[in-house]
Amino acid sequence: MVRSASSTGWIRATALAPIVARPGYWFATLCGLLWGTVLSLGRIRPMGGVIVARKCPRWAFGRGGTTIGAVFLTHDAISPGVLAHEAVHRAQWKRYGLAFIPLYVAAGQNGLTNRFEIEAGLERGGYVHH
Repeated sequence: MVRSASSTGWIRATALAPIVARPGYWFATLCGLLWGTVLSLGRIRPMGGVIVARKCPRWAFGRGGTTIGAVFLTHDAISPGVLAHEAVHRAQWKRYGLAFIPLYVAAGQNGLTNRFEIEAGLERGGYVHH
């Protein structure tokens, strides 16, 4: 039996409801703060709409940095453009909660075609240069 999108739409609506997604965002932020505090040796401060954990070792994140919940883990990628890009990822975490993880993975590893990277701004995120 094949289910229609409408018969499973309640699953998506429930998973993305703020009452479900928001605690996932808070949990992800807590995890990001813990990870960032340990790896950045406490170099954490709010900047550009995210909480930046800077001077993290480069193995601790992907590309120039990774946002987990509200926390941006990076070594030194803190330009205004990058922070604006990461602030969009923070909003995505807030909207989707922990569902953001499988949704992001399903969107693909190529940043140029990943819908979440496109939404955050490819140029600001350093994926393309003009």
